[in-house]
Amino acid sequence: MENRKKYVILLGDGMADLPIDELGGKTVLEYAETPNMDFMASNGVCGMTRTVPEGMSPGSDTANLAIFGYDPEKYYTGRAPLEAVNMDIQLGERDVAFRCNIVNAAGGVMNDFTSDHIDSRLTEIVINELADKIRIPGIEFYPGVSYRNIVVWRDYPYSGITDTTPPHDIQTLKVEPHLPSGDGADLLKKIMSESSGIISSSEKIQRSKSEFKGNPESVWLWGGGRRPAMETLSDKFGLSGYTISAVDLIHGIGKAAGLKPLHVKGATGYLDTNYEGKAAALIEGLKKSDLVFLHVEAPDESGHEGDLEHKLRAIRDFDSKIVGPALSIIRDYSNFVILLMPDHPTPIKIRTHTPDPVPFCIYSGSGFFAEEKKKYKAPGFNEKDADATGLFIEKASGLMEIMVRGKLPS
Repeated sequence: MENRKKYVILLGDGMADLPIDELGGKTVLEYAETPNMDFMASNGVCGMTRTVPEGMSPGSDTANLAIFGYDPEKYYTGRAPLEAVNMDIQLGERDVAFRCNIVNAAGGVMNDFTSDHIDSRLTEIVINELADKIRIPGIEFYPGVSYRNIVVWRDYPYSGITDTTPPHDIQTLKVEPHLPSGDGADLLKKIMSESSGIISSSEKIQRSKSEFKGNPESVWLWGGGRRPAMETLSDKFGLSGYTISAVDLIHGIGKAAGLKPLHVKGATGYLDTNYEGKAAALIEGLKKSDLVFLHVEAPDESGHEGDLEHKLRAIRDFDSKIVGPALSIIRDYSNFVILLMPDHPTPIKIRTHTPDPVPFCIYSGSGFFAEEKKKYKAPGFNEKDADATGLFIEKASGLMEIMVRGKLPS
């Protein structure tokens, strides 16, 4: 048995939703069979929390930053620089990083912000071709995972950051009204426009499309920001740990917080991700550290697709292939605290993020939150049951401290 307390965060990206008529007015979380999450809810502390401060964009960047224990109003500088941290891209004080999605916007419509969940091997070919053909001083291209890549603008000459729109917010919409605007917009639009011609005319890219999954048509630049400055979780709470995820954003926040990434072969960020590998990585991470943040992207992707069956499957898989194994793994430790939650809603009807509060559950070993469990337990893990407990944490950035201190705010 291990006496040192272990902390686990299980994050089902975008799991929260709105009531759906086809499900009898229930949300996806209410309707899906989730016996493991329901067990945690009925034996833990449940409530609602706000992950996105009022007035801020409801992105996975701001929401997950809060769940890691950092108030986005204080620490958020942009999405792309957090991903750049994970990719070991060094940013100077005057540099700005932008997220570079490989998309399909043929006909001037955002048909697919993922390019059919493009294979990372095809991604690298596309990004390298763009880097070779678009020779603009100070502009650098960096391939990432699937459709998620980074463009760095060295010595960015403006004080403000170009105003951009996340492509997942404009699925099926005309792109023209949502193109970059403000300082630096002309250069970003130039890159986006030229990328379409380069991709369509590149024999190397077109030949590779028959070998690897993906339907790249152009790139979309967004989420710009400067390098983040954050105190580590070791400095704040004396914690060391790991992140497990298929997306650079989570690993980037983790690195900025002093955590290390545990990369899982076959982790895709979609329904076909390697759940078993993630569970095995959780075992490895807990043996070596105090904290493991395990993130699953599939519910969010399904929400963006507007695919109800996919989201139901994603949540059921998260429950059976991640939460269930995590509960078995944690039994090897007498002192533990697990935080279970989504980062934000990604409603099927809306197909993008909303800033609404989300449910959370803290499940712990004996001796922790004993009185709170009696007061705030819930019959199931979902929005309705969590809200009914009456527990509301205004800032999700306070959840990490609640876990560590072992007490709710008075």
